[in-house]
Amino acid sequence: MRRRLKEESILFISVIKWVILAAITGIIVGLSTTIFLKILNWSIAFTEKYPYYFLLLPIALFLSILIIKYLAPDAEGHGTEKVIEAIHRHAGKIKAIVVPVKLVATIITVALGGSVGKEGPCAQIGGGLSSIFSDILKFGDKDRKKLVICGISAGFASVFGTPIAGSIFGVEVLFIGAILYDVLLPSFIAGIISYHVSSSLGITYFYHPITFVPVFSNQFFIKVIFAGIFFGLCSVLLIEILERTQKLAKRLRWWEPLKGLAGGSFLVGLTFISSKEYLGLGLNTIQNTLSGIKTAWYAFILKIIYTSTTLGFGGSGGIVTPIFFIGATSGSLFASIFGLNPATFAAIGLVSVLAGSANTPIAASIMAMELFGTNIAPYATVACVVSFLITGHRSVYPSQVLEVKKSESINVEVGKEIENVLAEVSPRKKSLTGAILKITKIFRRVK
Repeated sequence: MRRRLKEESILFISVIKWVILAAITGIIVGLSTTIFLKILNWSIAFTEKYPYYFLLLPIALFLSILIIKYLAPDAEGHGTEKVIEAIHRHAGKIKAIVVPVKLVATIITVALGGSVGKEGPCAQIGGGLSSIFSDILKFGDKDRKKLVICGISAGFASVFGTPIAGSIFGVEVLFIGAILYDVLLPSFIAGIISYHVSSSLGITYFYHPITFVPVFSNQFFIKVIFAGIFFGLCSVLLIEILERTQKLAKRLRWWEPLKGLAGGSFLVGLTFISSKEYLGLGLNTIQNTLSGIKTAWYAFILKIIYTSTTLGFGGSGGIVTPIFFIGATSGSLFASIFGLNPATFAAIGLVSVLAGSANTPIAASIMAMELFGTNIAPYATVACVVSFLITGHRSVYPSQVLEVKKSESINVEVGKEIENVLAEVSPRKKSLTGAILKITKIFRRVK
């Protein structure tokens, strides 16, 4: 009896401890995110007054690289990835200088047309402030990691106005196929409080309930599954082009800021050929697509090129907002090919490409409910899971740790960061894949 009372007393104290710490983290991240978003919105509104503001994009990438290279190299890339890396490799330790450097570099990049998102910087700012907070309290490695994860959840929740999905995203994005249940409570509290702090301070969010959802039928359900396959392939395309662009930039034996000038100049030329639609956050295109307005069939491909070039050549920012653009426009394309409702599949595509490219099917499914309503939830969830599986063992976050094989027919080592994972097909497995491979070999021999 005494042993049980001791256990319950310790758990009670632990719950109270993390409720207080998570609440403080949520307030800190909510305030910092609000400041960042307000400055970012003001900067975008100012630069877009000038029709050719994007001509300064080469200078923006030049300055972004220059600031990060010499002040805070850890602020490089798309934010969330660096926080994941810090959690897995450095016990959540993030240098204080990363926070202001990431804020300034991202504002310069986005305001002058860089195709990046705003959630990565908020995750990195949230994680950085949480790391500083834990150092002030002299926490050990385990508690620091938990607090930094709360910072990720709070940052994501306050940026997109999705407190539940944001909270889940923070704990799901670290591992592929596993969730840290011991961080769920503080992550939920941090995410919910951060969202309410930001919304009470004037940050507005986009919600678009999808009212037209067809009545369930076998035919429509099959189309949703095929849509999930298509969105998974779109995720693969994004990951591969992003990776190849980064490798291309590394091969150039130039001074780093000069690469920014080259990448920015390429994007300026591409903008004159195509459109300003693919610059910056692209929120107008996302909203139009979700309203059923059709875009060019190649819109998602161009956005992938813009985003990969911006990030590969030194731009600072997140990747989730571009993923939303890619998902919504590819969903519109899928709907137009098969004669389906474009708004419905734009919404499904938005969350499904996120599920596939970030390996977060649960957070993406919940986000579908928070952004688009419960009517679309069953179909979005199926498409999210299918997209997650089709993407395979790859990710836009190379530091994610693989904890589960997506198929028993694939030989892959779990427990390693995804960038170090080599996936190979195992024809010996008694599975459909193995059978197909055997039949193919027999056919070749006969031929």
